Amino acid sequence: MRRVDARAQPPGIAAGKSRRQDLLLLVLGVLIAVAIGVAGLLRAAPVQRLDNAALDTLMRGTATGVSAPDTVVVDIDDVSLSAVGQWPWPRYRLAALVERIAAERPSAIALDVLLPEADRVSLADIQKTFQRDFGLDVAITGVPEGLLDNDGYLGQAMSDAGVVGARYFYFDHGTGETTPTRPGVGFEGALDALALDRAHGVLDNVGAIGAQTRVSGFVNMQVDGDGVLRRLPLLIEYRGVLYPSLALATTMQALGVSSGEVVTGRDGPSLVIGPHVVPIDRSGDALLRFDGPPSDYASVSAVDVLAGRLAPEHLHGKVVVIGSSAVGLGDRHVTALSRAFSGSKVQSALMQNMFDGRVLRSPEWGAGAALALGLVIALLQGGLLVAGRSLLTVAIVTLGMMLALGALAVAGFKSFGLVLPVAAPALVGSTVLIAASVIRFWAQQRHARRWRRQLENARQVTIESMSAVAETRDPETGAHIKRTQHYVRAIAQRLRDTGRYADVLTDAYIDLLFLSAPLHDIGKVGVPDHILLKPGPLTEAEWVLMRRHAEFGRTIILSTSRHIEGDNFLSVAAEIAATHHEKWDGSGYPAGLKGPAIPLSGRIMAVADVYDALVNRRCYKPPFPHAQAMAMMGELRGATFDPAVLDAFFEIEDEITRIAGEFRDEAAAAAAGGGAHVGSDAFYDGADAGLGFATPALAVQD
Repeated sequence: MRRVDARAQPPGIAAGKSRRQDLLLLVLGVLIAVAIGVAGLLRAAPVQRLDNAALDTLMRGTATGVSAPDTVVVDIDDVSLSAVGQWPWPRYRLAALVERIAAERPSAIALDVLLPEADRVSLADIQKTFQRDFGLDVAITGVPEGLLDNDGYLGQAMSDAGVVGARYFYFDHGTGETTPTRPGVGFEGALDALALDRAHGVLDNVGAIGAQTRVSGFVNMQVDGDGVLRRLPLLIEYRGVLYPSLALATTMQALGVSSGEVVTGRDGPSLVIGPHVVPIDRSGDALLRFDGPPSDYASVSAVDVLAGRLAPEHLHGKVVVIGSSAVGLGDRHVTALSRAFSGSKVQSALMQNMFDGRVLRSPEWGAGAALALGLVIALLQGGLLVAGRSLLTVAIVTLGMMLALGALAVAGFKSFGLVLPVAAPALVGSTVLIAASVIRFWAQQRHARRWRRQLENARQVTIESMSAVAETRDPETGAHIKRTQHYVRAIAQRLRDTGRYADVLTDAYIDLLFLSAPLHDIGKVGVPDHILLKPGPLTEAEWVLMRRHAEFGRTIILSTSRHIEGDNFLSVAAEIAATHHEKWDGSGYPAGLKGPAIPLSGRIMAVADVYDALVNRRCYKPPFPHAQAMAMMGELRGATFDPAVLDAFFEIEDEITRIAGEFRDEAAAAAAGGGAHVGSDAFYDGADAGLGFATPALAVQD
């Protein structure tokens, strides 16, 4: 006989593929690639965040840790504020700082400090205050004319040293200045290729300073949506004029150039200043490259400069940025390499990038290339699935493509300063793989459920077919089988619900009990008709042979089950057939098992089988009333029946009577008119339980 493996799956599931399903995955992959690629083109937040995270990782991984050789920050740090005085310093002190720096002959100086209000401690301002508030003209003698106005004094010092001043542009409101601000430098070339941010107002240094500043640059910074500073605007348009940033204006000052040219190329626009080409985007922004934390960027304390404690080589020939890292002044920014990068060191980093030609570039073709690459990845994944490759193969290929994307991003960043948008294709690859896994899993689960239903149907058909064999030999067993089947399930559920044998009585086990109960008397097919159908009591020899039906049942079921591999659903049926005539006290048959040695399935079946024999009509007796049958069975608690099983049976008395009524034996109703024939096998149903029926008249005996 051919073996049937209950664990085997149909070929469609074992192969794990469906052409229609895989074609659907291919189409879905293309749609995913297009959607994510378009999101990348539109700079959608999820894709942009992933690209930003990739940029931060690349920057941290490739940071050289070498301090900027051409720039240095003169830092008005907390030590300087503590030694010299709290901010704001008098303008003459800033002037002294500028003069000390200029004396060392740096290539350029930038004052990364905005001074929009007049100095309230200048002598000229004191004179004005006394005149306004008290009507007094205060004469100050012995003071050089230039020192009467601190703002004018600082403006003169900045003019003499060629210091690049600071300004700030507003985009949310306008300002009404009457004197036009001067950028100090100009730009030409492909200006129409840019779409610069247009400011509506400007905050400049106080007039006495601003009027003497020949070149100024704005200090606006813009952080990304996650609060991290990754780019700085180099150009802003205000009233039809292009203005440079502080870093750009200072770099141009150091190079000795007064104009720059905007050019366009394959990768996008660039700004040419002297011999240097600075990549920018169409908004005029430049990507920052940090080579280390703030401590890696050269700086000296302002108090050391004022005190003359600095060697000349620290400032000579370098671009000097005067700024502050003091915590209280709040000019600190979150970057990929530090959460506290002072604004002056950010300016210093960008200037060094421009000097070294290391300003990063996000090429304009990047988003389009990312969309195309995403499509290629999706088509490759879908093609592998259509070709019948396993998900593991697709996952390995996808991992390889992700590693290749990473290598491409690293190579482009390190060799060419290109920031390639790899997030979109990486997202496509991972999303398509996840979608394929989910769809494959769902399809396999659906097929598995269908296959399990087929197995369950086959199992049930097998059991019903076998029980039908018994029914052909025993015309009374049809309704008896239905009733006992439901009794068994109800008893098992009650036991489990009350915590008795709960470790055994799982849902699956109870289902097997329900399916297997009809085979409890399958062994009757091995009993000769002259004994099975005998209309009266059996002789002792006939009784011995009748009792062998339990062994016959077990043999028949196990003979069938040997041809089933895996989870053998007939094992419970074999237990029931072999042990439902065993007794708790060990006086049953065929093995004389006692107590817990009797399988639980047999103990449950014994209660259901005896009750049904008592309450239904037989040729040798009328049906016992339910109450009498319950009382008779109660007397056998601990002798014939497992006390726990019998107690559970009593606890569901209403359910038992409902089942008995629902599956009423129609043949028994006909027998009430004397028309039914009942064989002698019915005699032992009660007798085996200790309720001996010696004659057709009712007799109850031990």
